[in-house]
Amino acid sequence: QVQLAESRGGSVQPGGSLRLSCVASGLTFSRYSMGWFRQAPGKEREFVADIRYAGGITDYANSVKGRFTISRDNAKNTLYLQMNSLRPEDTAVYYCAAKAFGSATMTSNGVDYWGKGTLVIVSS
Repeated sequence: QVQLAESRGGSVQPGGSLRLSCVASGLTFSRYSMGWFRQAPGKEREFVADIRYAGGITDYANSVKGRFTISRDNAKNTLYLQMNSLRPEDTAVYYCAAKAFGSATMTSNGVDYWGKGTLVIVSS
């Protein structure tokens, strides 16, 4: 049974930083492109960032480019999202996602597995 377990999110002030992690089990992690999506209240789920299964190619949404960094540790079956210079508009539930042998930027309807999500609140 595949499980993607996100770390606990939290509340942070604008300009602050937070790192999310996602531990995968039940799959061969190195064969999966991994990504982060988010869903703010009243909005649709949107792509944040992904990292390919081979070569470590990364993609970012324009809204987070230069502020967020996605990375993975295949030895630990773990995906990370380092979030810096956080803004109130980054407030959302963040979801870990996995797609087998993904070779293009991830889309919501192309994801094979989802985590349950973790809430990040950016507020003063």
